Amino acid sequence: MKKQHIKVGLLATAAVAGFVINGHAQSVDTLLDKLVDKGVLSVKEANELREESDKDFTKAYSAKSGMPEWVYSLKFGGDFRGRYESFYFDNAAGVDRHRFRYRLRFGVTAALSDNFEAGFRLTSSEAASGGVNGGDPISGNTTMQDNGSKKFVYIDLAYGKWTPLKLSDWQASFIVGKIENPFVFSDMVFDGDYTPEGAAMQLAYNFNDQHSLKLNGGAFLMDEIGGDSNDPFWAGAQLRLDSTWNKHWSSSVGVAALAIANEQNLGATAAAVWTVPNQNAGNSRLAPPPGTLLNNFNPIVADVSLTYTADEFWHYNAPFPIRLAADFIQNPAADSEDTGYSVGATLGKAGKKGLWELSYRYKYLEGDAWYEEFVDSDFGAFYQAASGRSGGLTGYLAGTNVKGHIIKASFSPYNCLTLNLTAFLTELIQESPAGSESASTRIQMDAVLKF
Repeated sequence: MKKQHIKVGLLATAAVAGFVINGHAQSVDTLLDKLVDKGVLSVKEANELREESDKDFTKAYSAKSGMPEWVYSLKFGGDFRGRYESFYFDNAAGVDRHRFRYRLRFGVTAALSDNFEAGFRLTSSEAASGGVNGGDPISGNTTMQDNGSKKFVYIDLAYGKWTPLKLSDWQASFIVGKIENPFVFSDMVFDGDYTPEGAAMQLAYNFNDQHSLKLNGGAFLMDEIGGDSNDPFWAGAQLRLDSTWNKHWSSSVGVAALAIANEQNLGATAAAVWTVPNQNAGNSRLAPPPGTLLNNFNPIVADVSLTYTADEFWHYNAPFPIRLAADFIQNPAADSEDTGYSVGATLGKAGKKGLWELSYRYKYLEGDAWYEEFVDSDFGAFYQAASGRSGGLTGYLAGTNVKGHIIKASFSPYNCLTLNLTAFLTELIQESPAGSESASTRIQMDAVLKF
């Protein structure tokens, strides 16, 4: 009789959960697992109840939402970021400037039966430069200008995902479309706003509760050229070991190989019309500028981080993380200017009410260590004269061929709101022209609302 009461209670919980879009599976599974641990239910009985409650949940959800019965849930989310930004230059040819920008993102994720998932996300952005279609691939920012003109919205994500393996020790998933970057890198390798288009695989093995090994792989189109079979694309594989040694110490180590194929088709025509958006600078190009890339790109990337989490810290109402991190990139396909690295430390972690974060990082990224159009769009310096590295442009340009300091402070006065202050103190590694003053200071003040 006791188990019958439990069954009735679980089914009632499932019926109620049918009117809630999210949270059903997690809450029922957690309850069943606890009852198995306490010996109230056998594993077989728990699985039978789980299957029966899932069926009732699906019926109730379908009736309430009007969605097909194979749609388990819909999740809506996004964020808004308002930004004030200023630039200051040591070179007399540079003009100090100020601007206000925003970024808006909104998306939907659908959980489907048989471990499938589909989703999309829209983002603000500005039209890509270089005479190509679409929005900026490495930024969702829109500048407040042109007397309140209506602004653009672009597709940022559009994907399908399947997770055929979802066990306690093994997990595997496959995803295709315009997706979140499957690789775990700092913005020295990929800008956080970059969402590649192609297919990826993620495989994970959990040795135990403390250590997990992950393999990420993927191949992504960069352009489609009509009448030519040599479309440029990039591919990569990354192996990571994530470890939680005890209550206080954790670490992460990764190594990856990346490569771009048919990079000769990523240049510009004689009329300076680019085949792909020209947002950044720094790579060596054939003369006259702008021209095609001088080097191939097949770099090796390594990274490591170590985190100590203290039980408490001054004016911090949660366990306090202290993180040290470093990464390194080297492109053997280039004869020179082929290396990059960054090192830094982070105190705390913002994102929840009352929590704060301070970080410092030094980054050094030579011109041909990696493709300029992938890396951070905020990390740049001043080009006084046009050159192959600048793509024929002058002024402040982000990308490779830059070194400098990044200092950031964040505070979350509410769960939904985080305030950021970031300073970039940078200069070019190879000045244009040689010996010119390239030092730049870029200040960003952000307010981020997440929903």
